[in-house]
Amino acid sequence: MAELLTIAAPDLLAERLKWLETLSAERRLSGNTVEAYERDTRQFLAFITGHLGGPAKVKDIGTLRPTDLRAFLAARRREGSGPRSLARHLAGLRSFLRYLEKKGMVNAAGAGAIRSPRQPKSLPKPLSGKQALTVVSADAQMNEEPWIAARDAAVLTLLYGCGLRISEALDLTPSAFSTDPTSLRITGKGGKTRLVPLLPAVTEAVAAYRKLCPYHLEAKEPLFRGARGGKLQPAIIQREMQRLRSALGLPETATPHALRHSFATHLLSGGGDLRTIQELLGHASLSTTQVYTGVDSVRLLEVYERAHPRA
Repeated sequence: MAELLTIAAPDLLAERLKWLETLSAERRLSGNTVEAYERDTRQFLAFITGHLGGPAKVKDIGTLRPTDLRAFLAARRREGSGPRSLARHLAGLRSFLRYLEKKGMVNAAGAGAIRSPRQPKSLPKPLSGKQALTVVSADAQMNEEPWIAARDAAVLTLLYGCGLRISEALDLTPSAFSTDPTSLRITGKGGKTRLVPLLPAVTEAVAAYRKLCPYHLEAKEPLFRGARGGKLQPAIIQREMQRLRSALGLPETATPHALRHSFATHLLSGGGDLRTIQELLGHASLSTTQVYTGVDSVRLLEVYERAHPRA
């Protein structure tokens, strides 16, 4: 707190804290997003303090011009922030200023006048069908402890077989599999729920893990456990995927999240409807899902150039 007092006055710090609490409690943003916004606004206040020569107050924030905000973004760019980070910086500042504006404290028009940095177009990097099936197989797992190998296979199978985010898979409880044997109810970003089909291969992988797991798995407690019995952390699965990647000679883009990309891309390649894939992935906007049409087009062109006699 003492450090924060050097970059902002108590009135501004109090409003900033209320805003951050609102992001979690009312808007239900993820913990990672709230943490990023906290860091971004802290950096912004430190920057503005340099302009003002002292801790910023709420009234100082209300007099900021677009040029002040552009100067902050330029400073962050010089320090290595890329387009995605800069866009997040701006999104956080806009959110904070709109919060203050709703309370009648400032005018947020200046932030709205700034365009977000143009984002580079990047396509997801899915695995091939053969690569994905190898990665999720029980035989491919690297851990010598049978129950841990079965656990890793079950988690990876959920990512590829159901298109889950790693956090969604690790938040599952045993009760999620007892309600309906044909589908899973997933709570995703923003607390939104969706139903995804439960393939037999996924059910079998989870059942194999539960049979070998040495810990008692209560219905409402985390299904996937670490070696000492606590909730399994994403870093463990990420590290195991890294080991698999090395052993199988897969590219650096072969991450746990790439299995979710593979789920979507392979469904689309197989004739899946884009709107249905959007619902299965839990995307709020269809435009987010449409990126996979680019992946499919690229893959189709590669096949054409490799196999067509007139290519």
